[in-house]
Amino acid sequence: MSLLEVFRPDVLAMHAYHVQDAAGYIKLDAMENPFTLPPELQAKLGERLGRVTLNRYPGTRINDLHAALRSYAKVPTDYGLVLGNGSDELISLLSVACAKPGAVALAPLPGFVMYEAFAKQNGMRFVGVPLTAEFELDTPAMLAAIREHKPAITYIAYPNNPTANLWDDAAIEQVIEAVAANGQGLVVMDEAYQPFASKSYLGRLTRHPHVLLMRTLSKFGLAGVRLGYMMGRKDLIEQVEKVRPPYNISVLNTEAALFALEHADEFARQAETIKSERERLLAALAQMPGAKVYPSQANMILVRVNDAAAVFAALKARHILIKNVAGLHQLLANCIRLTVGLPAENDALISALAEILREPLTFNPA
Repeated sequence: MSLLEVFRPDVLAMHAYHVQDAAGYIKLDAMENPFTLPPELQAKLGERLGRVTLNRYPGTRINDLHAALRSYAKVPTDYGLVLGNGSDELISLLSVACAKPGAVALAPLPGFVMYEAFAKQNGMRFVGVPLTAEFELDTPAMLAAIREHKPAITYIAYPNNPTANLWDDAAIEQVIEAVAANGQGLVVMDEAYQPFASKSYLGRLTRHPHVLLMRTLSKFGLAGVRLGYMMGRKDLIEQVEKVRPPYNISVLNTEAALFALEHADEFARQAETIKSERERLLAALAQMPGAKVYPSQANMILVRVNDAAAVFAALKARHILIKNVAGLHQLLANCIRLTVGLPAENDALISALAEILREPLTFNPA
């Protein structure tokens, strides 16, 4: 008997999450904010972190972070708030809390891969509903799937990853109302890319008691800090809080997040530059014969090319790292995903792609 037989068969069949080695490359593969803090803020943060009591478990300082996030994100006063080690952990905790026998998690596809991964890891059944060919919500298919499967959790990414678009508000409302009509089930609005989007669901949140809103500070500019937060009706958030590991937010993460929120204007300035650079990239890509570029409301851009693997390799040979997403879903055939970088990084990307994508686009996903 092999020792591996102690593991669940579905776990044995899974693949671990892989991170590309980016040393020596222009890193445009992971939707990170490319800006570092100005030197004076780096120095102040270093001094502050140096005073943190690393020999003690996290204590009541986490309450200050809760208060700061409530103020920054304008969390409704009577709503609960739960923190996670990135929004990834919140998705996992929600799956743990909702994984009753036969429970279903549902999401449009292509979408964020961790919705499916965490659902399955926690014994839930996952139902994916394909988007349209132009990556819009297929509203009739979504409504039919909700009626049939009665999901415990329905995920709506706003904007979506990896397609970077904001879906139609009326379609989203129909999905939310369809879940409500089942008499049970949560809708999670995932606003990971909110700093770069033109709209947020926050102003409509209190219309529907079964809707939770999830965000992260990763795209805000703190990907390395790993801090996500989710708001919603108090009694719903309390159930997620019950399965949250004690001390899941470290003292260093807490202090770094508090510092960042105190300097939110700097991160807002960075976001404005990223949005401006996104528009410059979109305009440049639209002029390249070998590219079909899709609208973006995030800090990434989805592009269809004739050969995604070849473009990925050609950029890598030029020391530019992007993401080949062609294998994630059939709708993404020959698609690549580009993170919006620093202006000089975007200059290098535009120059390289202008050379690589000179041949007219002939690939037909149908």
